[in-house]
Amino acid sequence: MDKISIAGLALGLAAIVVGQVLEGGHVASLVQPTAFLIVIGGTLGAVMLQSSMQVFMAGMKMGAWVFFPPVVNPQQLITDVGRWSHIARKEGLLALEAQILALPDPFARKGLQLLVDGAEPERLREVLEVEISAYEAHLKLASKVWESAGGYSPTIGILGAVMGLIHVMENLSDPAKLGSGIAIAFVATIYGVGAANLIFLPIAKKLMANIGRLVTVREMLVDGLVGIANGDNPRIVETRLQGYLA
Repeated sequence: MDKISIAGLALGLAAIVVGQVLEGGHVASLVQPTAFLIVIGGTLGAVMLQSSMQVFMAGMKMGAWVFFPPVVNPQQLITDVGRWSHIARKEGLLALEAQILALPDPFARKGLQLLVDGAEPERLREVLEVEISAYEAHLKLASKVWESAGGYSPTIGILGAVMGLIHVMENLSDPAKLGSGIAIAFVATIYGVGAANLIFLPIAKKLMANIGRLVTVREMLVDGLVGIANGDNPRIVETRLQGYLA
């Protein structure tokens, strides 16, 4: 679990609530179900409109990465590549075939299989980099669901504010209804801007950071496999991969 994400979200929300209290306001005045429905429902609808079902669902599932990021272990990868390099140097590339089935990652299995099959280093890199590019593009497309929500949310908040003011104008003759209309107007703006800058956009940035880590690990694997295919010294291969962690 990513504790700093939980702490950051809690701190951001707490700062708004505490600031409201210090200004002499009431916390209850920030709770407006109508404004919440307008902002969150409108933002969700806009994002769904721009996305395909597959991309939208992938983006929603990816949101869990903020608190439970995908596990990557680049140091273990360096150890594995170093071991493969020693095996290939002593026993030949065919000896690596026994290592393929033990790999849980399909991408790693594919790369090692190409290496065992005797693919030329440049062709090996070319094939795997095409897959990395497609993999990265797919993940970034899903993460943009949250970035788009951060773009739409403030505008929907303004829309909610205008709707609240319309409600106020329609009830100028009834002072009892003016307070609720004005509250919805201002709180909708708070919800829209707050959700964008405290939730949606930070989530999008966090997802992009996680995607970068996943892509880097794959690039490390490709670099290591190409080094083995070129017959590089195992120590050189490991040292080069360590450079990714600097």
